[in-house]
Amino acid sequence: MNSLLSAGLILILGFVGARLLKLVRLPNVTAFLIVGMLIGPHMLNLVTPEIFTASEFFSNLVLGIIAFSLGENFRFDKMRQGVKQVMWISIIAALGAWILVSTALIIYFITIDMPIYPAIVLGAAASATAPAATVLVIREYRASGMLTELLLKVVAIDDAWCLIFAAMAIAVGNAMRADVFQMSIVFAGLGEIFGALLVGGILGYISSKLSRFIRTREELLIYTLGLVLFNVGISIALEVSVLLSSMMMGLVMVNMARENYKFFEVLRSVDTPLFLAFFIISGAHLDFSILYKMGIAGVLYVVFRTIGKVYGAKLGAKLSDAPKAAGDWLGLSLTPQAGVALGIGLVAKTTFPDLGNYIFTIIAATSVVFELVGPLLTKYSLTKAGEIVSTE
Repeated sequence: MNSLLSAGLILILGFVGARLLKLVRLPNVTAFLIVGMLIGPHMLNLVTPEIFTASEFFSNLVLGIIAFSLGENFRFDKMRQGVKQVMWISIIAALGAWILVSTALIIYFITIDMPIYPAIVLGAAASATAPAATVLVIREYRASGMLTELLLKVVAIDDAWCLIFAAMAIAVGNAMRADVFQMSIVFAGLGEIFGALLVGGILGYISSKLSRFIRTREELLIYTLGLVLFNVGISIALEVSVLLSSMMMGLVMVNMARENYKFFEVLRSVDTPLFLAFFIISGAHLDFSILYKMGIAGVLYVVFRTIGKVYGAKLGAKLSDAPKAAGDWLGLSLTPQAGVALGIGLVAKTTFPDLGNYIFTIIAATSVVFELVGPLLTKYSLTKAGEIVSTE
């Protein structure tokens, strides 16, 4: 099968599969993942190696678009009163997942006479939230309201906390394994965050200033896609977070001029097929056979990560005087897990030769669970909060 035929099948089967699974009221993102699993190499094998080779480029582009779009939600004149709520909820939900997962796994590893440092790294990975699935569910059901706006802001900065926790966890893991605490690892993690914010901020400022030369909508689309690609590329080259730099670029641009909303609007007119292909290719990478490998540790990870997110968000909402609906339903919307957590798993795989592969396997297996179930929980929570009027 050639790559063009495979790409055509991805788009057509994604569309048909989403329509069919809509009969059982599954969100599109879950439908796309299921279709991807069906046509992937572990089942029907309809995705060519060439498409898999290009999937890293494609994934970075789509994640860059998603993160850039999230920056639109941080307009300063609209969020002055909500900063306290966003910060409290995001950090306590992330900390809740890290602490509970780490504690549960430390107890389990002690009982089976296994080193406990993997528990700390796994807990840090559990603090991450995948923004892509959340954004697509919100767009599909046209969710709107207090909870939706708060959710978009929380997921936008959630991964910043995760990167900080991961840097600390890997440093602690190295210290426990070799009796040497490497502060350089912590500084490297902080540098990745601040470097990303600096890159995104500079590009956002320059791009906004140069936008006055744009004359037509077609030029605007070319310019915006070029900006996203350039930012993603330079972030990869500098080894800083693509998500944070893209989000920061969007944040700076939306705050420099009110008319800069046009950048986000023009992307929304073309990004639907990109999202479809992204989630189908992501689904094609998922392998159900890995689930049996996660064992008791994986089950503990799933259970306590969910509890940490739900009750962490509830506590954060209470401390920040957020509306009751935020405390009741926001946590379930923070359960999707994918890219950043898997990235931590890959770092652990190379940092810890003895148990790094074990850490990565648990993260990969639990990501399969959360990528399939997370969008359903996001839809459920937004529906219960009254911000999805119809699921038809």
